[in-house]
Amino acid sequence: MTGAKTNERPGTRARASYVRSSAYKARVVLDQIRGKSYEEAREILAFSERDIAVPIRKVVDSAVANAEHNDGLDPEELYVSACYADEGPTLKRWRPRARGRATQIRKRSCHITVIVSRYDDDDLEEFRARAAAGVGRAASDAEARRRRVARSRQASGSEESSDDAAGDKPSPGSEESSGGEAGDKPPPDGERAGGEAGEVSPGSEESSGGEQSSDDEAREA
Repeated sequence: MTGAKTNERPGTRARASYVRSSAYKARVVLDQIRGKSYEEAREILAFSERDIAVPIRKVVDSAVANAEHNDGLDPEELYVSACYADEGPTLKRWRPRARGRATQIRKRSCHITVIVSRYDDDDLEEFRARAAAGVGRAASDAEARRRRVARSRQASGSEESSDDAAGDKPSPGSEESSGGEAGDKPPPDGERAGGEAGEVSPGSEESSGGEQSSDDEAREA
């Protein structure tokens, strides 16, 4: 299916006059939707980052509304057969600059025209077949994605259960080793210090007593 097709009837048009934007900026966006279906054109304009896409989308919606209410056409069977932007009047303003000079500002405008037409019977069948294939492909992709997610969740659940089971079972030598370590632990510092302070060697007492007796004999002499 080629881009723009000319039918016997010229199509239904809508026009926006004196849009405050240059025709150059409008033509950049119009080139993207020329020959596209109504749904594709709306998607392109909705995600466009240019501000001129907003008034262009309004013109496209107006043209489709005219075709639906005035000509009795189905919006799903329409495409943008022609679209163009003509230059409008330019407003001239002045901006002050350095050294007392002034430069001119050109505020441009344009007239946007969009023409929508109905697909030919052959092109319409091809378009519907492509749309059905796209829907079927999207459904199959979604089903495959759901299956992958289910398999990954099942695998993660089995891994977690195995890890929990492995963590609940103690090792054979863990209890014996823990018990032996608990029995071999040294006493606290307080008990150790008390025991050392209470136990005095016999030789130490005798040596201290001998020193005191020698001192008494020296005083009597």
